[in-house]
Amino acid sequence: MKQVWLAGAAALGLVLSGSAGNAEDAVGAAATAHAPGTHGVTVQYSGSVLIFQVADISISTEYAADTYQAAARFTAAGLAALFTDADIEAGVSGYRDGAQLQPYRYSHLNHASSKNRIVGIDFPDGVAMPDVNPPFGNMGEPAASDADRAGARDPISTLLAMGLGAVSSGSSRCDGRLPVFDGRARYNLRFEDGGHKQVRTRAWSGEALICRAYYEPISGYEADEFPTADDIADPIDFWLAPINGGEFYVPVKIRTNAGFGGVTVSARSIETF
Repeated sequence: MKQVWLAGAAALGLVLSGSAGNAEDAVGAAATAHAPGTHGVTVQYSGSVLIFQVADISISTEYAADTYQAAARFTAAGLAALFTDADIEAGVSGYRDGAQLQPYRYSHLNHASSKNRIVGIDFPDGVAMPDVNPPFGNMGEPAASDADRAGARDPISTLLAMGLGAVSSGSSRCDGRLPVFDGRARYNLRFEDGGHKQVRTRAWSGEALICRAYYEPISGYEADEFPTADDIADPIDFWLAPINGGEFYVPVKIRTNAGFGGVTVSARSIETF
């Protein structure tokens, strides 16, 4: 099931949500009427292993000229629901300068967990600072240092920036490395251009850009949690489709070959405004 959660977490990272202090606030913000001058997209996904559905994912994003916000929900479904009752809500809000995003507050909460832990991150002076209640028993060996967390963004903002073109080079929309902090773990996502391919999902069909993301762990892991080379050998492939005339891209399909049968996340509906 480890690879299921890796793919699910990646999909969550493509969600935007306003978060005024916790994930529940984020969903409330995303549900309000859209302010004048804003635009965005809401995507519903299904995750599967082989032919078996394992997750439902909902993503809602909203952009203004200089701000952004988003909300995401990840729930176990189908086969996976026999093993876990995960129900994760995540949110972020922050500032925008074109494709460059600077988060203000990120948080996520697993409603199914008895710990009721809210994992929050604040970003004073561009340094990702954890705000976790109740605290983790261990922040890793070693824990992510201030230097590690300087310039890092939360998973949602990082992958959202990918869709806006923050890892664009002169010849490719997907070429570069972005630092990420999730509240405990510090890692990089290294992106490579996988070319263009035709894709068909329930929500969208056409030629999509394949953006490959490789996971590079840095710090904030317990010794027995640190990913092995085999764990991270395979990339997560994102099929990115242009939305609103190519102003930004959203993943219509996400695929990793890791694990038994691999994991696929496909868009089943897309709404833009």
